[in-house]
Formats: sequence, C-alpha cells, structure tokens
Amino acid sequence: MTDSPWRSSASKRAQAKLLAMAGYRLVAALGSTLRWRTEGLEHFDAIIRSGRQPIMAFWHGRILPAAYYFRGRRIVVITSENFDGEWIAGIIERLGYGTARGSTSRGGGKALLRLTRDLEAGHPAGFTLDGPRGPSRVAQPGAVWLAKTTGHPVLPFHLEASRHWTLKSWDRTQIPKPFSTVAIAMGEPFSVAADADEAGIEEARQTLEERLFALETRAAELLCQPIHHKGHDGADQTWD
Repeated sequence: MTDSPWRSSASKRAQAKLLAMAGYRLVAALGSTLRWRTEGLEHFDAIIRSGRQPIMAFWHGRILPAAYYFRGRRIVVITSENFDGEWIAGIIERLGYGTARGSTSRGGGKALLRLTRDLEAGHPAGFTLDGPRGPSRVAQPGAVWLAKTTGHPVLPFHLEASRHWTLKSWDRTQIPKPFSTVAIAMGEPFSVAADADEAGIEEARQTLEERLFALETRAAELLCQPIHHKGHDGADQTWD
C-alpha cells in the first residue's frame, strides 16, 4: 500500500506533529485534574498473571478518559492512516501506547495482523468497538475475531464522567470537565472458541454489546455511591 497523499506534504507532516504535541498537553493537563472510581480492575491484572493479554473493548465516545487512565501500559490500538489518524497516533504514542495503522474500511487486515503479533509479544490490545465511524454503540466484530484467532480474552469496560461536555459527533464523544470524577466499570473477560463459526462469532459480538450496555449502567451507579474517606481516598483506585 502506498503512503497517503498528505504524507508528501512537509507542511501537513509538520501540522500533524504540532497538533499531536498540543493535543497531548491538553489531555495530560485535563487528566491530571480528574478523580477516579473503579470497579473490576482485578480482571485486567488476573489476565496478565495468567500469561495472556487482554483485548480491551469499549465505546469510541469514551476514548479521551480511557486514553489518559490506561496510559503507559503498552496497549496497542488501531489508528487510521489518514491525516487525522496521524496526529491522533502522535497523542496516544506520547501517552505510552503502541499503534497499528489501519481501519475497518482500509488497512484493517494489516492492523489486525499487527495486533495479533503484538498480543503474542506481550502487549495488550485496545478496541473502540464502534469506531472509526459508527454506527454508535454497535459493536463491530474485530475484537471478537482477534480473540478467536489468538486465544486472548476480550475485556469490556465503560467510563462515565460526573460532569462533562458532549460533542455533537456521531459517537457523542464525552469530554470530562476539569476536576470531575470518572467512573470505570470493568466487566469479566470472556474467550471466543478457536473453532467458532460465523454464528458463534455473531453470538460473541452480541454478548459483548450486552455486557457493555450493562457496564454503562454500572458506571453511572458508581458515580452515585458515597465516598468514604480514610487517609488518601480509598474509594478512588488507580494504578499510578
């Protein structure tokens, strides 16, 4: 595959680098003000201890708080090969992620092959299930296919902010407001049989969707729970 046309433009390449640097600084500054309530993080740790890697699955509209919270853990994610994908990749790489370039519409096979290799090399994978362009909150089968092919489990999670802006985008992107609380509800992982046929893959895809809908409800419930202070707030768990 040849490079995208914009890559031949020095000004476009410079613009992508500037956008990536500015975007990283904004995300880092906002993220440093957030508080976190978490449930289910032990599932991530249990997968790692078992010698496998999680295939992390969530909705595209929660990409900003997810990118900040799970930073620095060598998670590999798919980013598109167009101009927007370039500067977005620059942001998440600065946050400690790896990138597999491609999308469901172009370069998807190459990106999934890269993720397969990265999983076997000991890196978790991350999927925005309804990305890159929707429809919103409809899971695409990529994460399920990857779990079937590699034997690594799918790990669904959802994030919800107590105070936020909602963009008028196809995915209704949620941007937490400074000093808000973000709840993370992580569900139990599940595997996909290596011999799963088309019907089995569709059943697993539907299961993943249903679990994410339930995790949306659970994350909202976490935000409503009172915080019990003892020393540094024990209800707010992080991996930092």
